[in-house]
Amino acid sequence: MDDAERELSERVQAFLARNFPQISAHGGTAGVEGVDAERGEVWLALGGACSGCGISPMTVQAIQARLPADVPGVETVHVDAGGVGMHF
Repeated sequence: MDDAERELSERVQAFLARNFPQISAHGGTAGVEGVDAERGEVWLALGGACSGCGISPMTVQAIQARLPADVPGVETVHVDAGGVGMHF
């Protein structure tokens, strides 16, 4: 991972911690699986209690809507929510 990708990954992780504390509060996890800073693509994984949670699709939609607006350089968000890939 180069410096630009590392920085983008850190900004995305900070965004998740700041804007979606309910994920960990409810026993779930959210993490950056990969980034392509040049293309503005981010790959996230939701796990733990997020797997099979009925609210996960709404969480994914909220992340998809807010992440590109709040984190400069993010254009496309791919999310694996408990084994079911959701790509936006």
